[in-house]
Amino acid sequence: MTDITRLDQNARRSRAVIHGDTVYLAGQTADDRSADIAGQTRQVLAKIDEMLAAAGTDKSRLLNVTIWLKSMADFNAMNAVYDAWVVPGHTPARCCGQVELAVPDIRVEIMAIAAR
Repeated sequence: MTDITRLDQNARRSRAVIHGDTVYLAGQTADDRSADIAGQTRQVLAKIDEMLAAAGTDKSRLLNVTIWLKSMADFNAMNAVYDAWVVPGHTPARCCGQVELAVPDIRVEIMAIAAR
């Protein structure tokens, strides 16, 4: 049986779960929610970088990314930041959609799965 390691866990969630050679990240949101979509996206991607490093991997090993936007009007501005962040030749499978997020000032939430 493969061990499961949970990082930054509380009663409701773990920010990352490691099972075998796969890392599952919870949805990441910006800390400064007064920022525009580009600023929030940069913050979220930095948090993903930190969580991946804590789990022993990095963005070049991403397998899948799920992006939730408050508004599809933010799609192009979010993509400008995201496209500069991903590793060329190592882009993950990805989906992006508009959802009603948990807090009104959250403009983007991103989940990720990576190999170790």
